[in-house]
Amino acid sequence: MDLELLSRFNAARSGRRAVVLVTPLEAGAAGRQRIVTQADDLIDNLASDPFGTEISARLLSGKSGIVEGADGSRAFLTVSVPPPRLVLIGAVHIAQALLPMAGIAGFDVTVIDPRTAFATPERFAGGRLLAEWPEDVLADVALDPYTAVAALTHDPKIDDVPLKAALEANCFYVGALGSRKTHGARRTRLLEAGVTDAAFARIDAPIGADIGAASPAEIAVAVLANVIAALRKGGERRP
Repeated sequence: MDLELLSRFNAARSGRRAVVLVTPLEAGAAGRQRIVTQADDLIDNLASDPFGTEISARLLSGKSGIVEGADGSRAFLTVSVPPPRLVLIGAVHIAQALLPMAGIAGFDVTVIDPRTAFATPERFAGGRLLAEWPEDVLADVALDPYTAVAALTHDPKIDDVPLKAALEANCFYVGALGSRKTHGARRTRLLEAGVTDAAFARIDAPIGADIGAASPAEIAVAVLANVIAALRKGGERRP
């Protein structure tokens, strides 16, 4: 790999951007290495790429390997995908159950809640705990397209700011706890705050897979199921 490609590849990795190094396995000018970034996929530049379908799939799976293009040529795709993160807004019982489950599934988990009676290290061992108002720490958390956000407090003073920020950051999953009536009131508030109808429609609410979950642990399973589905099946990851 030439130094320019190596520099671009490493810059994408350090900036938490998905990147694919395409190494054609045929000789000649068409066999030169090149880099495809997550942005290339998002703006549909891969439609005419012979390896476009495979690259798009590998940006979701994170798996490297030899692929065959639409023109019959072959290439090795070296894939670097940022580790997925899950940000939980609300140090509630659901979050207590969800943190270890998500950790086992490979997510780095952050819990944010300004209510220090709930946001204690004893209740949330093993994750990153920020006992602060979301608007004060979201810049440090740095939401991005490989981050999922689940708002769990029922309190608009805590939930609304991170929900809006997650949509603006194009997080791959955005979910919110609450009934349809609660979600209707949330829609009014967020649209007044500048969120578009299309962006608001991305919010998974009522949160989680429809499995009849009742207990906090069951709701945590339902939430994690939808988070993983959004990560692995693509979901809405368009700017």
